[in-house]
Amino acid sequence: MTGVTTPEDRAARRRPVKPDPATARRRRRTALAVVAGIVLGLVAALAALGSGGSGSKQAGPTGPPPGPVSILWVGDTTLGSSAGDPPQAGRGLFAGMRSRLQKADLTFANLEGTLARDVPGTSNKCGDEGGGTCFSFAAPATFGASLKWAGIDIVNLANNHASDFGPAGEAATIKALFANGIAHTGLPGEITVLRRGTTRVAFVGFAPYPWAARLDVLPQVTALVRKAATMADVVVVAMHAGAEGRDAVHTPVGIEEAYGENRGDTRGFAHAAIDAGADLVVGSGPHVVRGIEQYEGKLIAYSLGNFAGWDNFARGDVLNLSGMIKVTLSGTGRTLKARWTPVVLDSPGVPRVDGSGESTALVRQLSQDDFGATAAKIDDDGTITPPGPATPPAATPVTR
Repeated sequence: MTGVTTPEDRAARRRPVKPDPATARRRRRTALAVVAGIVLGLVAALAALGSGGSGSKQAGPTGPPPGPVSILWVGDTTLGSSAGDPPQAGRGLFAGMRSRLQKADLTFANLEGTLARDVPGTSNKCGDEGGGTCFSFAAPATFGASLKWAGIDIVNLANNHASDFGPAGEAATIKALFANGIAHTGLPGEITVLRRGTTRVAFVGFAPYPWAARLDVLPQVTALVRKAATMADVVVVAMHAGAEGRDAVHTPVGIEEAYGENRGDTRGFAHAAIDAGADLVVGSGPHVVRGIEQYEGKLIAYSLGNFAGWDNFARGDVLNLSGMIKVTLSGTGRTLKARWTPVVLDSPGVPRVDGSGESTALVRQLSQDDFGATAAKIDDDGTITPPGPATPPAATPVTR
């Protein structure tokens, strides 16, 4: 009868309709995908909560934790100037130091000058003749190969001679470095990250010049170093700062000047860099050795003097004294060990290890004079230790 529902009809509607096998499989896959999405979202949220605040060093990709890394820093290095060029396309400068330059995971130098000899479009800041108190440094681009041969991995371009031949000269220098597999840092806003093993090391260079990351604008320093700390496990900062010459061995408080230029507040800069996340601060610029300070558990080597320069750096007495500093840092940036190697420049500017240890004695005395309680201790063998006694005093024996 039309319009009449029987008990059998009602029972049939209550029974669930069993879907076909293909439909059932699709439903199961959809449910599993939803559950997986929820789980992944929870994992991401938990990871974000444990990642640290702004400016903290961020964890790298999943894998082995970062391990120790050794950094070797040498000071002012120039490959050629109007005074002449070193032999063997620059290798003659480094032959005696090559084995030592290669005894670190990463060797870092201040490249004082350009690799822009005879490059079209360049303009010498001193004019064609030069002279007086204007000095410009340039070597042929092919000399860049000597840096790689010596064992130098990265150079700092934040200094007063990086722009001796204008933007074209700076571009030619960068091109020559790239061609030889040498990294660089020091341009405005530049952070260079190199990896050794499982450890990422960020290098940032500063100087008080417009073609460099600005050392004399501390808010910019803080922002750039904080950014570097989010990109790497270890942060190394280079500064090219301070007055110049044999009378500039001490590190004063406040702003320094040279040749009418503001050369920055070296102490203020170094402390600000460490406060922002730097694990090691190394310096160049004064052309003489300066003291070493430990600040907030981190080392600051204010200047290592001249390292190598053909007939333009070896000018006698303290101008001939130099050093190399090798610092081993943990994967979290803690200083594990450090050592100073004394160096002297033989005429006309070729470095060699100084068996007399004259620069070791000098840097020890300058550290004590300038930094007092925060001065790093430097032993006769060059071992650098934190301020304070190296070992606790022996206990007085008790007689019974």
